[in-house]
Amino acid sequence: MSLKLYADSAFTSPYALSVFVALKEKGLPFELETLDLDAGANKNPAYRAQALTGRVPCLVHDGFALTESSAICEYLDEVFPDPAQRALYPAAAQERAVARQVQAWLRSDLPALRTERSTHTVFYQRAELPLSTAAQEDAARLLAAAERWIQGAYLFEDWSIADTDLAVMLSRLVMNGDPVPQKLKDYVARQWQRESVQEWLKRINR
Repeated sequence: MSLKLYADSAFTSPYALSVFVALKEKGLPFELETLDLDAGANKNPAYRAQALTGRVPCLVHDGFALTESSAICEYLDEVFPDPAQRALYPAAAQERAVARQVQAWLRSDLPALRTERSTHTVFYQRAELPLSTAAQEDAARLLAAAERWIQGAYLFEDWSIADTDLAVMLSRLVMNGDPVPQKLKDYVARQWQRESVQEWLKRINR
């Protein structure tokens, strides 16, 4: 078995982080290769020959290449299932559907918040400007949904990959000092302490 993950060299992609965490949580050995997106390395013909979308993350499993982080996570959960490897999604159908809903929503909505509180402000330099009206509206929707979804330490009875994705989105507010209920700050802090996430952060701090 051969697994190779392509990620961005700045380690700011929340989607590459999601797949990295998924692989670590599964306990799967993999090779990590980074691409300098600012230099356009993802547009290199050799890379595009594998990753047809020209995006990161890209997972290559025994010659099979796949992009889009949520698709990769679902693929990993099907190909390397529980109990041999840790499950990334809840077993119950409705909870699994909600986890996928959370992932899809975080990737497709909240555009103003994602722009004004990029992950660069989470991992490197904090934002200097207050949120615009549009970003405040995005933040309000995010916080309202998170308050409803999170009932304990996790979204569900146990950890799922959706917890990592939600924590990263909430971190855009938490790390920049924007108003966030203490319950959600505590949730983010718990997710950041996972060994798999800490492994990603170590690469940023090098």
